[in-house]
Amino acid sequence: MSKKILANDGIDETGKALLEKAGFTVITEKVAQENLTQAINEHKYVGLTVRSATKVRKDVIDACPDLKLIGRGGVGMDNIDVEYARSKGLYVVNTPAASSHSVAELVFAHLFNAVRFLYDSNRQMPKEGATQFDVLKKKYAKGIELKGKTIGIIGFGRIGQSVAKIALGCGMKVVASDPFIKGATVTLEIAGANAVNVTINTIAFDDLLIQSDFISLHVPGGKVITANEFAKMKKGVIIANAARGGVIAEADLIVALNSGKVAHACLDVFENEPTPIAEILSHPQISLTPHIGAATEEAQERIGIELAELIISKLQ
Repeated sequence: MSKKILANDGIDETGKALLEKAGFTVITEKVAQENLTQAINEHKYVGLTVRSATKVRKDVIDACPDLKLIGRGGVGMDNIDVEYARSKGLYVVNTPAASSHSVAELVFAHLFNAVRFLYDSNRQMPKEGATQFDVLKKKYAKGIELKGKTIGIIGFGRIGQSVAKIALGCGMKVVASDPFIKGATVTLEIAGANAVNVTINTIAFDDLLIQSDFISLHVPGGKVITANEFAKMKKGVIIANAARGGVIAEADLIVALNSGKVAHACLDVFENEPTPIAEILSHPQISLTPHIGAATEEAQERIGIELAELIISKLQ
């Protein structure tokens, strides 16, 4: 059997080295989506690893009889026809734990950004800081603290629990909702001190909407937040989405922002990704990042190692 792997959306050098040590040939040169099937068959790849960019649908699976494994570097596998691939005898693997902390840190980068208006201040200071310093100082003088506020976490898997750890460390009250998880005990690892365990029981979805000052979404998909859900939230809520584009109905979000129901939105993912709509990109109450939740050196190394170990265990 061939031992060639196409890492079409890249793989960390540590993971690549592990695969090569195990006798695999790893190709990281990007193949365009429309040429993917041809490349897999021509080079007899037995493994294909992707992130969110490359799609592995039924047509690719059917057209590549030598393909044995599809690996997703990250959590969600909505760009892969998972069940169909498995029905055809392919291994389909992902790395759900590797990027959790990086995504959680990005959520809090956005939240701190929002409550102190850094996203706007960083735009305006280079333009007006020398001439309108006191005006800008007054404009950004109504920040709030995260400490003492309630954060509602929708989806309480690995990433949601990582968000909870940071929130607890900031002195926030944490509530969570998840139809599949009744509760979880999270461990706060404190440097130079004993770890602290905190048990968080999940609550009803509507109760979370009503109680939360901040809301962070960590679900695999679906239209979770629409006008109906915004209506139940506190006035001035701040909402973050580092999960999947489309989880928040963006048209309804814009209405909620314009009405003052939502004070600020923090978006790392978008409905029309990779071409977000202009109303989202230019809205003055939205802070934006281009789907970089897992894009840290540490997370990418963990993803690469975990992917390599999974590939070796399945195909060796």
